[in-house]
Amino acid sequence: MRGRRLGLRKKWALDLFSDLYRERVREHRLDTLFWECTLRCNLSCRHCGSDCRTDPGVADMPLEDFLRVLDEEVTPHVDPAQVLVVISGGEALVRPDLERAGMEISRRGYPWGMVTNGLALTPDRLRSLLAAGLRSLSVSLDGFASEHNWLRGNPRSYEQALEAVRMVVREPSLSFDIVTCVTASLVPQLEAFRDMLIAEGVRHWRLFSIFPAGRAKEEPKLRLSDAEFRTLLDFIRRTRREGRIDASYACEGFLGGYEAEVRDHFYQCAAGISVASVRVDGAISGCTSIRANFNQGNIYRDRFWEVWQTRFQPFRDREWMRRGMCGDCRMFRYCQGGGMHLRDDRGMLLGCHYHRL
Repeated sequence: MRGRRLGLRKKWALDLFSDLYRERVREHRLDTLFWECTLRCNLSCRHCGSDCRTDPGVADMPLEDFLRVLDEEVTPHVDPAQVLVVISGGEALVRPDLERAGMEISRRGYPWGMVTNGLALTPDRLRSLLAAGLRSLSVSLDGFASEHNWLRGNPRSYEQALEAVRMVVREPSLSFDIVTCVTASLVPQLEAFRDMLIAEGVRHWRLFSIFPAGRAKEEPKLRLSDAEFRTLLDFIRRTRREGRIDASYACEGFLGGYEAEVRDHFYQCAAGISVASVRVDGAISGCTSIRANFNQGNIYRDRFWEVWQTRFQPFRDREWMRRGMCGDCRMFRYCQGGGMHLRDDRGMLLGCHYHRL
């Protein structure tokens, strides 16, 4: 039960946080908007939840369509300076008009960032993106060369991703973090990998484990055992206490006794609460990690802001999740059924972090 049991002090803090979270749900103020600009990718990763590929058979969304949503549906209702636009994919760098997109988003007053595998990030491309207003960047680095290249399916991937890390570390104007998908082969090397990141100058490091969606559904060996998962959380907790790098577990699920010890805050799923996405096909949903069909509308037939205000009930009232292993769970008050990305098309839970612990 170590790591699962809640002490009285933590339970009291969780009760208070739950009350504050309910207020956030009631307000549902948009502060992050993802634009899934493409499903094309220059890699074919084993764990890809989106099942992206070089030719996904889905056209990129025209930039003008997304800008119309910003101009007509978002800007009239928000302070653009308070809403971060995150450009994602696929791999955003495959779009030749990415700089133009960044410039147009910046011109409207929105800060913007992106997520990349780093394969196509050159010094010239980084300079042009910075000139287009790039403010934040997440680079995926999933272990040393053998682990990273195996997961990403490209023998050059690690070398290019590490070079991307070195480029962004040298750019003081950029807010960035390294995102690591932890596989079983990386678990015994976590300390050595952490020390390498510190030596490279990395200050912020986000770690997560793989869930069975998209391509990862067909690769059960990608997922950590319960013992490996606990080892990962113990490592993050220990690393945070040491204070040499800001390590945190991603916003994936409620972690019982590890809450507030492996992240800066208690668990919450912000999808549909403060985070929305416009998908490559125009679908309106929560964060882009949600691959099941929780679309609430589509920009090509619905008004985005009306959808955001009135159609996100499955995200904001989670009582429908009280079934299966959530039905009589005493932790439901705190986890609200877990992350929306851990639900399938029928709404069934793909996995529970708390029960694993």
